[in-house]
Amino acid sequence: MVPLPKKDYKDPPVLHPETRALLDLIEKAGLPATHTLAPVDARRMYRERRAYSQPVPPEVASLVDLSAPGPHGPIPLRLYRPLGSAADALLPVLVYYHGGGWVMGDLDTHDTLCRELANGSGACVIAVDYRMAPEHRFPAAVDDCIAATHWVRQEAVRLKVDAARLAVGGDSAGGNLAAAVAIAARDSGDLPIVHQLLIYPATDQRRATTSHTSNGQGYLLTTDTMAYFHDHYIVDPLQDLDWRASPLLRNDLSNLPQALVLTAGFDPLRDEGLLYSLRLTAAGNRASHVCFERQIHGFITMGRVLDEANTAVALCAAELKRALA
Repeated sequence: MVPLPKKDYKDPPVLHPETRALLDLIEKAGLPATHTLAPVDARRMYRERRAYSQPVPPEVASLVDLSAPGPHGPIPLRLYRPLGSAADALLPVLVYYHGGGWVMGDLDTHDTLCRELANGSGACVIAVDYRMAPEHRFPAAVDDCIAATHWVRQEAVRLKVDAARLAVGGDSAGGNLAAAVAIAARDSGDLPIVHQLLIYPATDQRRATTSHTSNGQGYLLTTDTMAYFHDHYIVDPLQDLDWRASPLLRNDLSNLPQALVLTAGFDPLRDEGLLYSLRLTAAGNRASHVCFERQIHGFITMGRVLDEANTAVALCAAELKRALA
């Protein structure tokens, strides 16, 4: 395992004032913690809360709901073509897997982010509505994401996307799934991927890094909520060691697509995201790591109330545009 570099801050990072205000508002409102809710209620609250923190969805050139076949049944997809693109233009494509702890989230919760990434990068974005736990436990979500990505490549001509310029990406649980898809694609040898966008990815289900302790309370995603997500998704503790659940534990991380790994300073997942980027680089891959030191887990979708969320989206879109050029 690549060791974490030591940080010696003269003045330790502090939360961004906008983020501090948001956390104070959530506490004052008395919103129930996710881990205290049944999954169906957690999903509803996740959908409803986005109206407060997410920007107004930007216009795109076209939006089409699709369906891909999968080993567990049909997988809903949503295709976004960026504003200003011609209807018959062959575009690079990002297959995107939403966050939400493998329990929450859908095509609507990440609709704005997918629109922003499409417009900012000039790529077509195809969002995947993979199966949720606990109704569908590990590895159902991985199976869906792999199947959907293969389908996008197979249907590239019909979808008017360039199969030679295909990227995968996701945030949180979606970042975990994107990393797993990239490894599976390398191993299968029949799904070329050129870039992976990993936004505060979960890479180690053991949850043993320092940031899980230092950031485990008070920053929206808590230790209890992490355990809630894990226990709904993972049935057998031995599955924590399966690379499809914990990509960081895969022995061979060579010959993987170039990566942008984005983390947040006050996120329990901060250290495992950094460790994954270090292991990618050590294995000979091109990997960049950017930490938004003053931010919390989940911040990138909160551009209505957090300015740095918009900066992060712009950064991800610019890197996608460069990688898929």
